[in-house]
Amino acid sequence: MHDPKLTAEALAELPPDIASSPLFNGDLAPTPIARRTWTTYNFAALWIAMAHCIPTYMLAGGLIALGMNWWQALFTIAVGNVIVLIPILLNAHPGTKYGIPFPVLARSSFGTIGANVPALLRAIVACGWFGIQCYIGGEAVRIFLVAVWPAFNDIGGGASLLGLPVPSMITFFIFWVLNIVIVLVGINAVRVFENWSAPIIMLLALWLLWWVVQRAGGLGPMFDRPSSFTTNAEFWRVFVPSLTGMIGFWATLSLNIPDFTRFGKGQKQQMWGQALGLPTTMLAFSAMAVIITSASETVLSGCDPKTLWDPVVVLGHITSATPPTGLSAPLLADPTTRIVIAILSLVGVAIATISTNIAANVVSPANDFSNIAPRWISFKTGGVITGVIGILIMPWKLLASPDVYIFNWLIGYSALLGPIAGIMIVDYWMLRKRTLDVPDLYRTKGRYAGINWIAMLALVIGVAPSVPGFLKSVKLLGGEPNFWDAIYPYAWFSGVILAAAVHWMFSPTRHDRMR
Repeated sequence: MHDPKLTAEALAELPPDIASSPLFNGDLAPTPIARRTWTTYNFAALWIAMAHCIPTYMLAGGLIALGMNWWQALFTIAVGNVIVLIPILLNAHPGTKYGIPFPVLARSSFGTIGANVPALLRAIVACGWFGIQCYIGGEAVRIFLVAVWPAFNDIGGGASLLGLPVPSMITFFIFWVLNIVIVLVGINAVRVFENWSAPIIMLLALWLLWWVVQRAGGLGPMFDRPSSFTTNAEFWRVFVPSLTGMIGFWATLSLNIPDFTRFGKGQKQQMWGQALGLPTTMLAFSAMAVIITSASETVLSGCDPKTLWDPVVVLGHITSATPPTGLSAPLLADPTTRIVIAILSLVGVAIATISTNIAANVVSPANDFSNIAPRWISFKTGGVITGVIGILIMPWKLLASPDVYIFNWLIGYSALLGPIAGIMIVDYWMLRKRTLDVPDLYRTKGRYAGINWIAMLALVIGVAPSVPGFLKSVKLLGGEPNFWDAIYPYAWFSGVILAAAVHWMFSPTRHDRMR
């Protein structure tokens, strides 16, 4: 159900005919002026909470597994996040100026009907991320349960369901339900949750950093480990697709950032909050991950170093009553201390994962699904649809290896989302000169009615060059390396440039009606 009070406030600022439009509901309505209360802190806290998640923590590990040394990995992450901040800020502007969410903004460039295409593409990617975060959170629950109740890992007798062991499937659904409950509470719960989760996540991460470094007696061996690349050419072959993957990590938010900036007090607040919150947090948290993992190699010298990039695995060893491989005693001797630390660790991981999942992977698809049929699908219903698709995608398969995660998942969907970002930016900033007719965004016969076929053509042209490389990456095509394989690592860049150029060249300066 939509909030009747919020809907009434929004309608009070719109022409009377909008109330009966099938393109309007309370969740997609422009945020009333009185409700635009987010400050610089709110936006910074949003990014801090979203960036402090386990997939962020594991980014540097994936890059180092591909052959980079520690500073090359951090450099790649830093550059990628500075680049993706540009489209984020450009697409954030109309959200703050007009108070409209992403699918409504997309109507201005793709048309009221055509907007469903970019909205659904963004939504499907978010469903995949929702499932990934639920899987990671579920694995955290499983590891900590096993730490205090070892027999839990024997449930099911080794049987699997959809490729996932029964204990993991149980905890996956437990975590899935936690996320859905918060979705059903509503969008305001997201802002409240992000505000208090951000400092808690930071404190818990700093505690883990302090504990493992003092236990190791230093920073560990990783800082002396050289790169696997002996020439610039070898490094470039891995750097480019990795950079595209880092951009792809937040390419999702570069589209639907208006879903949040629509609540901003002003442009200054949203711009400063995001600039302070995103690149700094991503770099700092990734650096913490490098230090923690490096020190963990000393503390847990008998364990496989590749597994130590997962903080849940490290915390599981710390809180386990069973001594880690190579040690004669548990890392924490006192049973009560182990249980307390296990509970605190579980709470920290849960907060970090849920805060990212709700903000980054539910708000957008919930609005996007609502955009298909505003009269029938509310934000909460859209959130439940997201959760169901997140299960069907079987996210544990996307995390099977760094190659699958970076080359297939991150780069693959960046090839879809990059062109959409290019079209929206050119349309708003160059063609429409930052001027939108908000009531017409909700009218079936307004200037944005129907489908903008020029935007659709631009989208197809932007995506097309990356398709052969993607199909080969996921092993649906074979053959010797060719021109299309060389283009694929640049998927986000080529998509943005091609789609933006086509949309700008072939769109009239004013396309008041689109059929």
